[in-house]
Amino acid sequence: MSKDIRIKKGLNINLVGAAEQTTSTAVLSNVYAIHLNDFHGLTPKMLIKEGAEVKAGEPLFYNKNKEEMKFVSPVSGELVEINRGARRRILNLKILADKEQAQLTHQPLNVEKASKEDIKAYLLEGGCWPFIKQRPYDIIANPDANPKAIFISGYTTAPLAAQADYVLQGKESELQAAIHALAKLTPGKVHVSVGEASNSPLAGLSGIELHKVSGPHPAGLVGTQINKIDPINKGETVWTVAPQDLIIIGEFLLTGKFNPERLVALAGSSVKTPKYYKTKIGAEISTFLYASGVNEDNFRVINGDVLTGLKSRPDGHLGFYNNTVSVIPEGDDYEFFGWNKPVFDKISATRALTFSWLQPNKKYDLTTNTNGEHRAFVVTGMYEKVFPMDIYPLQLLKACMVNDIDEMEQLGLYEVAPEDFSLTEFVCVSKQPHQKIIREGLDLLYKEIG
Repeated sequence: MSKDIRIKKGLNINLVGAAEQTTSTAVLSNVYAIHLNDFHGLTPKMLIKEGAEVKAGEPLFYNKNKEEMKFVSPVSGELVEINRGARRRILNLKILADKEQAQLTHQPLNVEKASKEDIKAYLLEGGCWPFIKQRPYDIIANPDANPKAIFISGYTTAPLAAQADYVLQGKESELQAAIHALAKLTPGKVHVSVGEASNSPLAGLSGIELHKVSGPHPAGLVGTQINKIDPINKGETVWTVAPQDLIIIGEFLLTGKFNPERLVALAGSSVKTPKYYKTKIGAEISTFLYASGVNEDNFRVINGDVLTGLKSRPDGHLGFYNNTVSVIPEGDDYEFFGWNKPVFDKISATRALTFSWLQPNKKYDLTTNTNGEHRAFVVTGMYEKVFPMDIYPLQLLKACMVNDIDEMEQLGLYEVAPEDFSLTEFVCVSKQPHQKIIREGLDLLYKEIG
């Protein structure tokens, strides 16, 4: 029996260039990279030196604060480069892949007979633990914590994002193995959310609490679902896992092999033939970007969806958690008096000189232009119209800006992650960096309270 969740507040951003549900295999990448900024707050300690040979699934480094937490190589090859920044902080690792891949294989784990500690140790050693994240703080889960529940969102509402229903097809056995393992890690429930009219493989799994979700973005964000199902209070912890990461965890449990394969949605109005590509974590984006072709010279590659992704280069590398690459026109042109005339080709949450509300299903070809500069943080009431959580978004943002820890706690910072404020950032007339503000607030809270 499912429990329905209907979200009314929000805003769907319909963009041109959604990926067609056809899949091609990307050209094999010569170099794979792991970027340390994907693991927020992590202090890495290297296990091997530059120039060493590694197998796929072999540990490269570990978490200094939790030494049993290993991070493994996506492919076999030579560790050719360790890039460092200020104070010799590791920025990224680059691996030159072998033509013939060699795989490190573990003994498959019998989940039915395994204990909670056995499962934790197996995932930590095999490099699968980083796929489990926790709230509060939106960081890799602390294996010593006892989460009250685990949440998985199989409902996709972010603009141009990879559709979970499509990428999970045919992976029922891996998904079920992962669910059985995760269920042993919490005394609570494993909450799984799918679309109201979904045909997701997640809906047929056993050992889950199923929720059917409907409504505009951010209904598909796991933070919105946590808020509606089982909100987080001070002192409580919940874990979250992305659907495609469940497949990697499940396959590792069944076969003992770490297979970081991804179905990536290459989407956006600048792509000639947007579709899905089968590739691996850390692969060069150019290996599938130019296979689909681009419509123009002046475009931006976004590693992720257009609201939460990071700017990248065509020769950049797929992020550890990303399954979407968005390519849209670069917004470096400006309209004369663009703020003072009717607008028909942009989407807006207001009705002031804009007409997108008359055509809710129209698709737009938007650029990266913010249509304004950073300005005073004013009260408009816009955030509350697109923010469905039982939280005051403006007050929470301002509490983070002034580092008021008591106010942050009382206003619900424990419940949120930066992505939960991506839509308020999109509609913000003050052009404030909401996600950055929330990230800095979470970091302060973690530092002071932990």
